Amino acid sequence: MRYAVIALVCLLIGGLFNPTIGQAANPGVSANNAVLIEQSSGRVLFEKQAHQEQPIASITKIMTAIIAIESGKLNETVTASDRAINAIGSSIYLEKDEKMKLKDLVYGLMLRSGNDAAVAISEHVGGSVEGFVHLMNRKAEWLGMTNTSFENPHGLDSDNHYSTAYDMAILMRYAMDNELFREVTETVSYKSEKRAYAWRNKNKLLTGMYDYSNGGKTGYTRVAGRTLVSSALKNDMELIAVTLNGPDDWRDHIEMFEWGFEQYDMTTIDQKGESIYQIEETGNQVTGYLHRDITLPLNANEQNQIESQSFILHDSPRTAEDVIGKTIYFLDAVPVIETPIYSERHETEFLTDIVSVYQRMTGFDPNG
Repeated sequence: MRYAVIALVCLLIGGLFNPTIGQAANPGVSANNAVLIEQSSGRVLFEKQAHQEQPIASITKIMTAIIAIESGKLNETVTASDRAINAIGSSIYLEKDEKMKLKDLVYGLMLRSGNDAAVAISEHVGGSVEGFVHLMNRKAEWLGMTNTSFENPHGLDSDNHYSTAYDMAILMRYAMDNELFREVTETVSYKSEKRAYAWRNKNKLLTGMYDYSNGGKTGYTRVAGRTLVSSALKNDMELIAVTLNGPDDWRDHIEMFEWGFEQYDMTTIDQKGESIYQIEETGNQVTGYLHRDITLPLNANEQNQIESQSFILHDSPRTAEDVIGKTIYFLDAVPVIETPIYSERHETEFLTDIVSVYQRMTGFDPNG
């Protein structure tokens, strides 16, 4: 694939920050491993030994949940096996041959951390626990979780069951793009048709400790210690925090979130719509379109440091949805985000323009 290189462009973002405000010291965390990322861009805002492989306990169940949700089987009925009801550790207390909807099991998995639910889910979706674990590892590979290995669907200690804070942040970021996963993980209390009582979420950040919390998963084993993945949304910024072996993990996450919200603002570094790209090699100009605004979390010291470089495909097609190139955005010469360049504007944007032209021609004022 051959690209034509477009001239390097500096994107000035002056006036968006108070230049006298410096970045505060990094948050102090008790955890052995930690990371804080921004959801939409995936940018890492803070890390502490984030790529070190560690046991992860029940935050494993984020992967179990998203695979179950994506299976398309949520309305199917699952029958609890001997293996499921005999799973050790935290439980939703399934009984032998008990029948429950897969969707309810996912809630029991995420809110109450049921190991029995994890086994029942894996047997139904994957055909067996071992088959489901294969799906988990394939999914991890596809997501780019390069330092992760799953050996079970619940997270109980095993030599070949491990991940990193960064990999788990990648997973949570992916899962949060799923509407149903969001619905599950932000649920405080849920009642299954098969239970006389409701399950209450174990995530204390969500149930009252932190106002901006909107999801997450807890974990603990003797070997892994306390593990926690959580998310928080404030104004237009959503953050994901992960800690492994964190004795004071609730405080760790609140401190990371507060630090992130204070130090960073979501900043538009490029706007959707038409752009003219000057090709260095030939001097020719190419018209391309961005289908969305490009936003990044930036702190006060980064206000004039974003640069971009665009690449256009030689002899690229020109139908509406064709990608003709890409733009990579850099901060201190490090790539932080990239976006496709399209040959034509997005259909909805085009239709909006047509309506606007018609209104002007007819003298219609939509604002009265």
